[in-house]
Amino acid sequence: MQGNTLQIGSQTINYYESAGNGSAILLIHGNSMSGLSFRHQVTGHLGAKHRVVAIDLPGHGLSTPASDPQQFYTLPGYAEIVLGVVEQLGLQDAVVVGWSLGGHIVLEASDRLTSAAALVIYGAPPVSFPPAMDQAFLPNPAMAAVFTGALTDEQIEAFAAACFSPDANHIPQVILDDIRRTDPMARQVFGESIQPDGYRDEIEAVANLSVPLAVFHGAQEQLVNIAYLQSLNMPTLWRGEIQIIPDAGHTPHLENPKHFNELLEALLDETA
Repeated sequence: MQGNTLQIGSQTINYYESAGNGSAILLIHGNSMSGLSFRHQVTGHLGAKHRVVAIDLPGHGLSTPASDPQQFYTLPGYAEIVLGVVEQLGLQDAVVVGWSLGGHIVLEASDRLTSAAALVIYGAPPVSFPPAMDQAFLPNPAMAAVFTGALTDEQIEAFAAACFSPDANHIPQVILDDIRRTDPMARQVFGESIQPDGYRDEIEAVANLSVPLAVFHGAQEQLVNIAYLQSLNMPTLWRGEIQIIPDAGHTPHLENPKHFNELLEALLDETA
């Protein structure tokens, strides 16, 4: 995929855009990942039909490292970047999709995404403060890597494996490369930012949304607890239930792109 860049304040942001000109979809990746992981959405049928944009967050992929890590490697900081992308690329009425960290960024920005056709989160259980990590997430030793600066090869491989179904026999090289490429400070500072007033109350955010919210969940997810998701009050939940994607873990857009893309198409048909 060919990247493009735009300038948002001090940050140079890389993004990928499909050839389609239909309804818009904005894709926001997870911690230590990049827009390259959305290649099955940007290219192929979905991208040929719709305007699909996948960004690299600061310090990830081909975007520049944060000029001020304490500002940009936080949920409010990332949200400002996403809102800047929405403004510059005219994506106000897009379906805004957030995977893992990207989902938390979507919730952080949700009170300013009121013109979006819909919001989508997956791998991102909404939390308040203090975050009920033991309820929202499943026990997995690889979770520690999310908040660790420099990672060993062993930690990188464990982190990547946790993002897929337990029976996955192949981890895409793009995932391993993305983790290695990410600015280590992005993980460390993000972990340090999880404190009072460090982010919005996401449980309150989903309870008060004015736009449709779709929640996807890989059937073999190793990190997020679906029982916790099902316990939340989400009045605008699309179709009234969480959408389970078979044969997928934390990364359904790569593991089962056909089912993932079909859900996005259906959401667009019902909300655009």
